[in-house]
Amino acid sequence: MLGRSSLSRAGSFRPENLGQNALALIGNLCFTMFVLGVLIFTIIAATYEPEDPLFHPSTKITTFLTSNSNATFKSDNTVVKTGEDFMAANQTAFDTFINLTDVERITQTVDPGVGTTIENEVTSCENSMNSPVDCRDPEVFHMMMRATIEQFKDIHFYRFGKPVPGSNDTTCDMAWRFRPKDGKTAAFYKDYRRFVISRSENCTLSVVGIGDYHTGVNARKRKKNQKPGFEKPRGKQEQVISLPVVGEAVNDSLPVVESEGSFSRGKYLLYTGGGDRCKSMNHYLWSFLCALGEAQYLNRTLVMDLSICLSSIYSSSNQNEEGKDFRFYFDFEHLRESASVLDQDQFWSDWKQWQKKDGLNLYLVEDFRVTPMKLSEMKDALIMRKFGSVEPDNYWYRVCEGETESVVQRPWHLIWKSRRLMDIVSAIASRLNWDYDSVHIVRGEKARNRELWPNLATDTSPDALLSTLRDKIEDGRNLYIATNEPDKSFFDPLKDKYSTHFLDEYKDLWDENSEWHSEMKKLNNGNSVEFDGYMRVSVDTEVFLRGKKQIETFNDLTNDCKDGINTCTASAS
Repeated sequence: MLGRSSLSRAGSFRPENLGQNALALIGNLCFTMFVLGVLIFTIIAATYEPEDPLFHPSTKITTFLTSNSNATFKSDNTVVKTGEDFMAANQTAFDTFINLTDVERITQTVDPGVGTTIENEVTSCENSMNSPVDCRDPEVFHMMMRATIEQFKDIHFYRFGKPVPGSNDTTCDMAWRFRPKDGKTAAFYKDYRRFVISRSENCTLSVVGIGDYHTGVNARKRKKNQKPGFEKPRGKQEQVISLPVVGEAVNDSLPVVESEGSFSRGKYLLYTGGGDRCKSMNHYLWSFLCALGEAQYLNRTLVMDLSICLSSIYSSSNQNEEGKDFRFYFDFEHLRESASVLDQDQFWSDWKQWQKKDGLNLYLVEDFRVTPMKLSEMKDALIMRKFGSVEPDNYWYRVCEGETESVVQRPWHLIWKSRRLMDIVSAIASRLNWDYDSVHIVRGEKARNRELWPNLATDTSPDALLSTLRDKIEDGRNLYIATNEPDKSFFDPLKDKYSTHFLDEYKDLWDENSEWHSEMKKLNNGNSVEFDGYMRVSVDTEVFLRGKKQIETFNDLTNDCKDGINTCTASAS
């Protein structure tokens, strides 16, 4: 057998078999390479995670956040991403919305046989045609809920508050918590409106009118003894997640230390000085979150300066502007309730009062290279990091670079956008019935610079826009245009096909007669607050992001690169 095998093997190398063997060998090699390729691809696909720019190494994110580009809506110098932007929008909390069948079910429980109106025996109301509507009547409540769900079809409702009397005998105010049906952001909204209720000759009550956004002011705040309204029960396994509720009354008063004993037992961290002031909002927040992250790592209260210098890139004067407040731009109530923070002015007042008496010590750190890990065992009441005047070594965020980067995590979830600003966003979207598409059109300096953006001016001209949008947005739709083009008449040709809307149409939401202006004035010690450039672009961006369809300049309207010619790959990284 061995001889036969050897002969057979030798025979396979005969000249007439070489071509066939070569083909077989090549086929086997190709199949082997294919199998290896599939295996490698499978491993990569299973383990690959796309980069999140907020979790790049600190050197890369530092460059990303402190760039001085003037791009509209560019994340380096306009609207900063905050905690709610990173929440998943598909939380199970959004599944338990209230529909008409839920209302009908509780209506039948209260009064079997009740339909879409309230009918009483004629004999029981012959003398009550002119009597006030009883807003506390459960049947009135159910009728108002049905009318609301039927009218606002692009909204999911999650909670209805009990109605309260409105401005006269025929009106009731009711509040509700809602979310747009196609909402992409992880947030709830609160609205409260005034309902006009009519009584017919046969004593049938019906809703004949629902007011505009936030007209039901008597239902804005729930009274202390008021019974809860209606909310669909959540599943037993459903996890309760803290989400922003835009439209609720904001309480951003400053925290106060309860007593001398509480203050003396506390441990504090304070950052002072440095070159972060008057930089972009992204730079400010990147540094502030470093300080907040270190405070949490050290289990200390962060002593924070609520005053902000607004960078010239956002100001109407094109100059840096002092005198701004953290609470103008961010949700301090959420921060105060989620982390241990104190206002710097209040802290120094208490420190001067009790420091000597209670023997409280201060430990001064003047080198950013002293890591939080080296400070973890410090027993002093106050650790104060003092930064010098030489940039960039005097930026707060330098503390969180190097080996600290893997130890101290920036707590993004603690920073939310100002709910007062987001309430303006909600008001604009509500006026559009949450049923609109949006387009972001960058023009300005970029459109004039044909060396870096050779096609932008042409691609964003009215004719080009009409041609591009024809296949993307249906005729007759509400179209919100977020743009840096100062001459809004430039877009007049679009009115022939769409109902166009711009931010400045809604000035009444922040003018001197607005609720926003009144609340900000109270917050600012009786002084008026300007609706500044950062606020404008923040609201403009958020309204754009709530459109059902969103058309971007550099992704959809032009092939030019966002940061100029030959930068598309870099911009995407």
